[in-house]
Amino acid sequence: MLVGFVLIGGVISTMLLFGVMAVSKGMGLTEAQAYLTGLATKPSASPNSWYELMALQAVNHMGTYLVPSLLYWYWVERRTWSQFQARPVSAVAGVGLISLIIIAFMPFDGLIIDWNQNLHLPETLAPVEQWMRDQEKNLAGVTKYLTTFKSVGQLLVALLVIGVIAAVGEEVLFRGILQRNFAYWAGNAHVGIWLAAALFSAIHVQFLGFFPRMLLGALFGYLYLWSGNLWVPILAHFVNNGFTVFMVYLYQQKVTSMDIESTEAVPVLGALISGFVTVGLLYYFRQLNRPV
Repeated sequence: MLVGFVLIGGVISTMLLFGVMAVSKGMGLTEAQAYLTGLATKPSASPNSWYELMALQAVNHMGTYLVPSLLYWYWVERRTWSQFQARPVSAVAGVGLISLIIIAFMPFDGLIIDWNQNLHLPETLAPVEQWMRDQEKNLAGVTKYLTTFKSVGQLLVALLVIGVIAAVGEEVLFRGILQRNFAYWAGNAHVGIWLAAALFSAIHVQFLGFFPRMLLGALFGYLYLWSGNLWVPILAHFVNNGFTVFMVYLYQQKVTSMDIESTEAVPVLGALISGFVTVGLLYYFRQLNRPV
């Protein structure tokens, strides 16, 4: 039933976008559909398309993730927002560690990204692999366009859409609902975390980044499990997305020489140190929040 809510939400939000675009630009629905399709494939071809594409991302994300998840949670499971929390956020110890954990994890995750991108399917599946790489290339083009900032205003909009909206919507669905339900059905919290993390990665349809995104989803899942509060993985998700967006902006403004989007391989030693530091911080966070 949750899948149905998500699919219907995606369709309704898409139709809403078509309608708004048709009214605002004096188009028919077919023209609006063609315009939005072109916007998603070649955004730079249209003036002011950056803001339009960001608006499309925001509406589509809320319509696909957040709104359907909350409707399912309130109407079907008959629960409330407070039932996402096993404990209040004021009772969670070490919230200040969340940013350190996420930033410490990035170099290790970068090594996994490099490894994942260099994986190859068997020769018999070469056409499938080529299709996957073509999809990645298309998505990378849109991502690059959306993360090219010409003003502080664009940075703030990106932090709202890529940081806040994405963090809240995806964590409500994947950690708040799916992880909890998978753990309940399997009778095992770890199974719930990894199943939700795998779906979290798969739904992004970026196959060459499947494993690093799954690891990131599992990290969010354990933070939720140990903290007992959904705002903790939401914060972690926001830090991950928001820090990346902010560092991209600083690099483009030549404030820093570190290109966080660089596809160059992360030094193995640095990645291993990153992994050990992350594990140590996670262990400390877990100890701080162990039941007395």
